[in-house]
Amino acid sequence: MPLFSLKSDPLVSHGRHFGRTVFALCNYPSLLTNGILRLEQLEDATLEDFCAEERREHKVFPKLLDSFPGLLERLKEGSEEEVLHVGELIGKGASAARGEDTKSLKPVVIDWIVPAGEVVMPPLPRNSKISCGFNHPLTGRLLCPAELDWDNEETKQNLQSGIISVSGDQWPLLLYANEAYDPDDPWNGLLRTRLLINAFRHVFTSPSSVDKEPKATRAGNARLHGMTAVTAASIAYVATQVRFALCSSSVFSRTDTSTDSETFYHSLLDLLEDPDEQGEVTELLVWWNRQIFPTSSAAKRTLKTNSALSKIRQKRASLKGATTSIS
Repeated sequence: MPLFSLKSDPLVSHGRHFGRTVFALCNYPSLLTNGILRLEQLEDATLEDFCAEERREHKVFPKLLDSFPGLLERLKEGSEEEVLHVGELIGKGASAARGEDTKSLKPVVIDWIVPAGEVVMPPLPRNSKISCGFNHPLTGRLLCPAELDWDNEETKQNLQSGIISVSGDQWPLLLYANEAYDPDDPWNGLLRTRLLINAFRHVFTSPSSVDKEPKATRAGNARLHGMTAVTAASIAYVATQVRFALCSSSVFSRTDTSTDSETFYHSLLDLLEDPDEQGEVTELLVWWNRQIFPTSSAAKRTLKTNSALSKIRQKRASLKGATTSIS
């Protein structure tokens, strides 16, 4: 099978959207190679026989196959070289999109966190990250792990000096509405912030849509790919980008241990895809879709179980069931 050129192959464009909305941080050639091999292994084993990372990877593999018609046939018919090439094409698209988003979000995130009309001291330059992270009181507060107290001087100094090392699964206050974390109700306000909404609009609809006055002459990423609903992975992706924009590291790397972005992204995605959390996640996605795609059916509120309408529908369903059983 001939190798397709990097510029013309639609898999590059597909990789851009797949990385933003389904799975961002992974080695795509490895994902495809291992996925094909695992399909054969699963004939004599169960998914539970594999480690957690392999199970996560295998959940992504069928999503990738389903999202691109003909991909499975292309992989099965192709040589090992072709499989690796397909993975490289998808990875190129995902990596390019991530790099563009990282670059474009860096200056505007600073604009969004500075109160309108106020002068921030010390200044926060838009084109440099040296003074960001825990080095600045504004970005430091947002990046402070929710369970810690940024206003505690010793805590602040320990974060700045690195005595306190922050891992990716210690979620920052920037994820919480009004930067308020309730340890007794950690879902309260989680991922419902104006900062994340602004970043999502900037990436998926258009930079001008952040101010609710679209001026872009080109279709946004969501429209280009027929996206009409927010995905859990797209929220995790945007949160990862915003967190990185506020930190002092200058280069986004999947394996960077100082920012630990990969752990952060996966920890959010693990929660949002946890079957035991789907009640909260469903409500969260409805809230997000009301902000981003308000006319979409995904933006409709879920029916309350005790409402009059709910009771009417329950009664109708039971009557239908009774009628069906009699007939």
